[in-house]
Amino acid sequence: MKKPTAIKNLGLMLLVSSFAVGCASTTEEAPQEEEPMAVETAPAPVAEDSGTMNYEVSRGDNLWDISGKPSVYADPYQWPLIFKANSDQIKDADLIYPGQVLTVDTAPSSYEVNAAVQHARTRGSWSVGVVEESDQAYLGR
Repeated sequence: MKKPTAIKNLGLMLLVSSFAVGCASTTEEAPQEEEPMAVETAPAPVAEDSGTMNYEVSRGDNLWDISGKPSVYADPYQWPLIFKANSDQIKDADLIYPGQVLTVDTAPSSYEVNAAVQHARTRGSWSVGVVEESDQAYLGR
């Protein structure tokens, strides 16, 4: 008679444990906290009413990275647009400085965009501190 009691107790234990597992799996879990998002340290571009915005250069910036930002052109190949719009303060496209405030045309024509991208793709070799002939030609100098 001990066998049937042991089997009965085992069945009861299995039933209770499966019920406990089922209840445990249906309980709601506390919501997980999301990790805080990284804050961009570069100042945000400032939009102006005239179809332009200003961008303040931060340490480590370059025209390629600035034009690739979603808030600017979202296309790094459009960096010549920024270079041309600021040719009065950028002598060498490879040298910009923290604190410079660059003007960015927020609505360039398709002709201007195509010319800028063409220049960026065919610029050729470059050197910091030297104004390349292809950059001078692009600027019309």
